[in-house]
Amino acid sequence: MTESNLMVKAVFWDMDGTLIDSEPYWHEGEMKIAAAHGGYWDEELAWQGSGTPVPDVARRMVEHGCQLSIEEIGQGMIDYVAQKEFECIPWIEGVEDVLVALRDAGVPSMLVTTSPRRMAENIMKQADGLLAGYVCGDDPYEHKPSPAPYLAAAERLGIAPEDMVKCVVMEDSSSGLRSGAASGATLIAQTGWIRTDTSGLGQFASIDSYEGIDAAALDAFVRQRLGE
Repeated sequence: MTESNLMVKAVFWDMDGTLIDSEPYWHEGEMKIAAAHGGYWDEELAWQGSGTPVPDVARRMVEHGCQLSIEEIGQGMIDYVAQKEFECIPWIEGVEDVLVALRDAGVPSMLVTTSPRRMAENIMKQADGLLAGYVCGDDPYEHKPSPAPYLAAAERLGIAPEDMVKCVVMEDSSSGLRSGAASGATLIAQTGWIRTDTSGLGQFASIDSYEGIDAAALDAFVRQRLGE
């Protein structure tokens, strides 16, 4: 399918669990911080916090005995994961091929994350031109589950709110899925790298890998949603 025949206008990507498999980094950081400061934290507790805001995870770590403030825990988590990602980006298998296919088809990909700017810019650098831009947690918009970050990303590409249905949002967490659904985009849930139940949150379809996903496949989701 050629660029001129594509209906999809853009693809907006969440970062953790959608572009990259960073949960092992987050969980490892949480457990190290807890162990070093008198708390108890294990992998099961870590998975229970997957896809939730950092302060919420930090608050639960305090409840489990970690003797740091919520702010100190949160900053420690971010610093740990940022350093790991600077060393090596854990791209999800197949996602780089999807980004290449979208670029070659003339469909822009945008990163939309609640992570801080330094982490977003590191992804941008290591994506080597495959991402057209980003909206991050340091930008002046409401965070997910508000639709504001996705609408802001669309605006940066010159896409009007009424055309969000022709855009694809790739998400994995409950807050992110709610954000994508509220934006009006064609929402695809990535279920392969998260262990929490994210069913029934407004997604048009769900996938558990990137096998068979390219520009034409994402365009087909948009066309199906529009009833074409």
